[in-house]
Amino acid sequence: MPEPKNEGVASNKSGQQMSCMEVWGGSQLTTRGVEMGGLDAWVYSKPYGEAHRGGDVYYASSCATGRITRLLLADVAGHGTSVASTAANLRTLMRRFVNRLDQTEFVRLLNQQFAALSEAGTFATAIVSTFFAPTQRLIVCNAGHPRPLLYQAAKGQWVFLGAEAQNDAAPNNIPLGIIDVTEYEQFDVELEAGDCVLSYTDALIESRDADGEMLGEAGLLRIMRHLGDVEPQLLTKTLLREIADRYPENLTEDDVTVLLVRANGNKLRYSFREYLWANIRFVGSLIRAINPWAERPPLPDLNMANIGGAIIPALEQRWRASSSMRRPPNQPG
Repeated sequence: MPEPKNEGVASNKSGQQMSCMEVWGGSQLTTRGVEMGGLDAWVYSKPYGEAHRGGDVYYASSCATGRITRLLLADVAGHGTSVASTAANLRTLMRRFVNRLDQTEFVRLLNQQFAALSEAGTFATAIVSTFFAPTQRLIVCNAGHPRPLLYQAAKGQWVFLGAEAQNDAAPNNIPLGIIDVTEYEQFDVELEAGDCVLSYTDALIESRDADGEMLGEAGLLRIMRHLGDVEPQLLTKTLLREIADRYPENLTEDDVTVLLVRANGNKLRYSFREYLWANIRFVGSLIRAINPWAERPPLPDLNMANIGGAIIPALEQRWRASSSMRRPPNQPG
């Protein structure tokens, strides 16, 4: 499996800690580890061929207090420069919602953005998730994307996260930009320390097994369980090597992106200088917003858990995203 030359993070200790109100990511070649509020994350992205940018777009953001982490993994129709402007627009949207706890409006605007581009044939499948460190709760929205995999540390087992799509069901959680959907379904899962969530683009499930048959979701899950106990910082590399070794053309005909996050149970501690700089940036965004054509400021949503919880921690426990449902991880038959 070809790997980026800037071979990445050997362990999370050498990974970068995300700053307050930081948005990181893009569509470029990368192997990187980052630490966020309550999460460790590792991102691998290899565009098709020798390109330095591809159609897979990945972003992570951290709010002004470090409690809210948002993750986006999208597979956008097209490659390279044709996706570059779309990736830039997604970064702008990530900045606007960096302090929002509820991701409902963020997903709705994502869909509108791609709907506006649909005449040019631009659409995307995506996984959008928001992690709230005080409750260890992960809110997940799947817009036509391959299902993530969840590692349950207490059971030592990988399972699918979310229900299998039903062909005869009404249109629901379809790719972004296909039709004007006002709301996408989302569900939540509470992560325990050591639990991992693996999101990926379709190059993995469209790879073939040694017998030439497509892996699909079931084949990928089988491989994950076959790998056994692998340290998270080595898991992506181990998985991609295992897939590449099974069939000659595997992982060479499309962009490949893998996003792995692990709940670490830690609370990030920022210095006074970092908090001050985050507040200066926030005030600056409010001033610039006087111009109606300027980027919208990253205002927090007006709920007790987000605003009140920053002052009184007990209020953080009252939060639950609107229109989300509690759904246990899907157990394959």
